[in-house]
Amino acid sequence: MLGLVKIRVHKGINLPLKDTFHSDPYVVVTMGDQKVKTSCKKNNCNPVWDDELTLALKNPNVQIVLTVYDKDTFSKDDKIGEAKIDIKPYLKALEMSYHQDLPNGVKVDKVQPNRDNCLAKESCIIRENGKLIQDMTLMLQNVECGEVKLQIEVIPKMLSEDAFYIA
Repeated sequence: MLGLVKIRVHKGINLPLKDTFHSDPYVVVTMGDQKVKTSCKKNNCNPVWDDELTLALKNPNVQIVLTVYDKDTFSKDDKIGEAKIDIKPYLKALEMSYHQDLPNGVKVDKVQPNRDNCLAKESCIIRENGKLIQDMTLMLQNVECGEVKLQIEVIPKMLSEDAFYIA
């Protein structure tokens, strides 16, 4: 294991209706064979989850996939949409800034939306309280609308007091 990935799933924005009158959305995050999920929010197309999910970072090349579902009582849950989280820019910024004593609020890097990520807008990697965090708004794919706001943080496995390993 190389460390832990903390994903704080804040909220969904303008999620589409999957049932006739409402949606009961929840988020499933997968990374390889790992799977974690948020709570379900009843009757809400703009849910606020504020759930913190943690995954073991075993391989930085394995994609993190966020999938939003609509909870159904009498049938299989409906898939609303999905987005991929690209943590490689974050890991690069972590390596670059690790031995630097940066003050709070410093932008270590910016990530622009492109074909390789699902970012809805620019995402900054910021030093905050001695940690690097990245807030992002992801556009859901394979659906007409919907975004999810979240924050990622990686806690690297320490090899010694002044070295960590992220391949």
